[in-house]
Amino acid sequence: MAFPVSVAERTLRFYRELGFGIWGEAEWRAGTQRYFSIVFGDNKINIHPEEMVARRNLPGTLRAPAAEPGCADLCFVWAGGIANLIAHLARCAVPVVAGPVRRMGGRGAGTTPGISIYIRDPDDNLLEFISYDAGDLHAVS
Repeated sequence: MAFPVSVAERTLRFYRELGFGIWGEAEWRAGTQRYFSIVFGDNKINIHPEEMVARRNLPGTLRAPAAEPGCADLCFVWAGGIANLIAHLARCAVPVVAGPVRRMGGRGAGTTPGISIYIRDPDDNLLEFISYDAGDLHAVS
């Protein structure tokens, strides 16, 4: 998965502050790689900086033709409890746009209920954090 951003430095700060790892930052800064990635667990999302967005037809650049900053709608599994997530977002000064709300998650072929919190990143991408913790399910009806 990959998505474009309008200001790469702002994106780096935002995801790093939320606790995501960053892969390829030094190479991107050195100009030896055109993108960097945010990483979490065994997952990685490539971030296409503004240079790649501006030069979408550059040979060797594989991107969807309509991909523009703010086009992503992502869901991450949160394993730390919804109350802890809300507290973490408050410490990071990231407003919650919706939630906590009950949702059907992707586990169990889309049949497993969870509790979700929604936020937006600096490019207005929608980020959902879903908890499958039984305590969260019982706390939110």
